[in-house]
Amino acid sequence: MTSSILAIVGAGGHARVVADTALEAGWKDVAFFDDRYPEIRETGPWRVSGTVSDLYNRMSEYGGVIVAIGDNDVRLRHHLALAEQRAVMASVVHPRAWVSSRSKIGPGVTLCAGSVVNVGAVVGAACIVNTGATVDHDCELGEAVHVAPGAHLSGNVRVGPRSWIGVGATVRQGIRIGTGVMVGAGAVVVSDLPDGVVAIGCPARPRS
Repeated sequence: MTSSILAIVGAGGHARVVADTALEAGWKDVAFFDDRYPEIRETGPWRVSGTVSDLYNRMSEYGGVIVAIGDNDVRLRHHLALAEQRAVMASVVHPRAWVSSRSKIGPGVTLCAGSVVNVGAVVGAACIVNTGATVDHDCELGEAVHVAPGAHLSGNVRVGPRSWIGVGATVRQGIRIGTGVMVGAGAVVVSDLPDGVVAIGCPARPRS
């Protein structure tokens, strides 16, 4: 019988959001694993069960695993390592998210309350579409992208792996954003961005 308990890697603020989202979405319970254990034994109303290594020894106890760490590089590294060990990588979708049945959601994705993923969009593994963020038609998010609260991607936007779209940022339709890019809070992206830059302002420009 498959367990209805979700294992969560991480025990910070984002992990608590993922836990709350999971419980709202129908998971019976959650269990946290963080390498700061035993220094950290609790996160909000939940206790931390052990380190990530402890999880590897107990994966059969859980119906799924999700990595809930805000840092894109760290999240992806844990996600890939767990998937290699054949962990069941769960995606967590808040019941008040709107997700088109004609979109594609990869494993290990978190879609928070008020988020929208529209028709034809592809959300890669280990992505976060945070509170009130929107990913419009035919967008494509690479692995471990984070679209922060209140950020909006217009149609046909491509975002490379491990990029971060900051709080309240706006991306014009058809834009291409490279790998490992950080778009600042409130930025307005109206032209393509190459790999690895930090872009701020309105219009957003790479910071020198």
